[in-house]
Order: sequence, then structure tokens, then C-alpha cells
Amino acid sequence: MSFTDKELRNKAMVFYEEDIEAIESVLDAFLKKSAARCALLVDQDGHMISARGGTENVDTDTISALVAGSFAATRALAHQFGDDDFTALFHQGRSGNLQLSLVADRALLTALFDDSTTIGMVRLYAKEAAKRLTSIFDQKLADAKSEKTSAGPDKAFHEGTRGALDDMFGED
Repeated sequence: MSFTDKELRNKAMVFYEEDIEAIESVLDAFLKKSAARCALLVDQDGHMISARGGTENVDTDTISALVAGSFAATRALAHQFGDDDFTALFHQGRSGNLQLSLVADRALLTALFDDSTTIGMVRLYAKEAAKRLTSIFDQKLADAKSEKTSAGPDKAFHEGTRGALDDMFGED
């Protein structure tokens, strides 16, 4: 079975420990350079992939869901203007700001920051971080495509599961 890039992009991605470590390294570097308070990587369905920085007083689950909804509405607005997407979105409040950046057409880099930094710094380093995160996602996409075409879907998972079931119920 072979999938197109678009079909693979629309499938759920499974992140392993080394993927999360790479993502968190990018988010940590972004926070250090931009001086944002915290960074969240959220999929477009509103599920948290990773959160870094000062998240202790932040309801990350609610923010994740709201960010995804906000970006979906913005995507609909972009279509009204004849664009595929707006790739960045900024919300300014009295005491805090929010910068959203589209990553690999499947996730949102969300930066929460206050007046201790500037929107220019956040945008500059968010763009850089989005490129680095896109590279990670693209590598996962290439790995998934290679795995699907060479070994069938989730061959290692199926073999491991079959072995565990054989151990549990006895081999036929």
C-alpha cells in the first residue's frame, strides 16, 4: 500500500521519545532567543504535542483547543481572500500576547509572551523555529512514506503485537 504526501500529512503522527527531544530542543532554543514566556506545539485538532517554558499558570489544554479553533477560523478567512493560509497570527492583550505560526501545514507553534520582549523578536525567532520544526516533521513524513512503501503499514508494530499475543494466548 502506498500513500501520497497529502494522505500521509493528513494521518495522525506518532512521536517517539527522540522526536519529542528534538522538538523540545527547538522550543527551548526559541524561548531563549525570543524571551517569550512559554511555547506550545499544538496539532491542528487542538492536541498538545509539547509545551516548554513557564506553563505552570497556563491551562495548556484549553489554550491548545482555542488556538486550533482560532487558526481554523483564520484559515477560513484566508480562503475568502484567495489565500491557502495565513501562516502567522498575532493576538495582543493588555498583559499578554500570543503569536501563532503554522508548522508543516499540520501544527501550530504558539508563543505566549508579555511586554518583556517584542513582537519583532518573537516573530523572527518563531519563523526560524517553524523552519526547524518543519524539518523534523518532514523527516517523520519521509520515514512514514518509506516505511509504508517498503514494509507495509506498521510492520514492526504488528510483528511485536503478534508476538505478545502469541505469548499470552499460545501460538497456533
